[in-house]
Amino acid sequence: MRHSLIKTVIATMMLTATSVPAIAAKDMTVDQRVGKLEKEMTAVQRKVFPGGVPVQPDITAQSAAPELPPASSPVADLMARVTSLESQLATLTGQVEQNSYRLKQVEQQIETMKAATAAAASAPPELSSVATPATKAPISGAAAGSGGAAPKAAATGPSETRKAAVAAVERPDTGDAANDAYSYGFRLWEAKFYPEAQAQLKTTLEKFGNASVGSRTQNLLGRAYLDDGKPTLASLAFYENYQKRPTGDRAAQSLVYLGEALLQLKKPADACKVYGQIAQDYQAQLTTDLRALVDKGRARAKCGA
Repeated sequence: MRHSLIKTVIATMMLTATSVPAIAAKDMTVDQRVGKLEKEMTAVQRKVFPGGVPVQPDITAQSAAPELPPASSPVADLMARVTSLESQLATLTGQVEQNSYRLKQVEQQIETMKAATAAAASAPPELSSVATPATKAPISGAAAGSGGAAPKAAATGPSETRKAAVAAVERPDTGDAANDAYSYGFRLWEAKFYPEAQAQLKTTLEKFGNASVGSRTQNLLGRAYLDDGKPTLASLAFYENYQKRPTGDRAAQSLVYLGEALLQLKKPADACKVYGQIAQDYQAQLTTDLRALVDKGRARAKCGA
């Protein structure tokens, strides 16, 4: 019995020394652990070094001197590999967490900048009104006074000369509130009080934009902007009138002047598209004056046939 036990122990030792695969087969838990860690290491490396050269796991034992004996056993080698992989995986995981935190901070800063930009872009332009006209607003006609020189507006408001000139523009009172509001804006525009006309026409749109006078009001607002040297605001007003009121009595005229505004903005290709839309939708409705404007605009934009 004892002799049999000794023979079994000796056979087991010989098997260990000569059959490494057999031991590895018995130690499936360690192999699985190594394989799992190696896969995790590869996945983490892809995140930390996208498109770059991944860090190679330091799992190769240093070359032993010729006089030193080989590794004690395959199991010991596997455990060394496991320890090395676990250490490097922990390091890479920490790098991923740091990078994720920094990326989140950058994204938050970008969102803050975008929000600030959007708020600035959405702020309405400062349009002058009768109470606070633009300092650089041109003054002509009755407001020009003797010599035709435009008086400078005071920092706190319009000059007394301008106030008196604006007050001299008669407000119509026919009992038709919508038409009276539009007509007063028209009279201000006709007198070339463009900032005051813009304010009046905007107020008219807010109150009566859905009435029949809406198309005329929005179109004249665009004209007031255009004559005031504001082609960007003019183009927005003209396009909005066409878009909201395509059958309005000033829809075709708004498209014609939209082409003019685009030409002033140095966008001839867009102007040609507008003139093409006019020909498609309103050619039969154009007056002689509007047709002449379209022909001149097409020539300036070099739209061709």
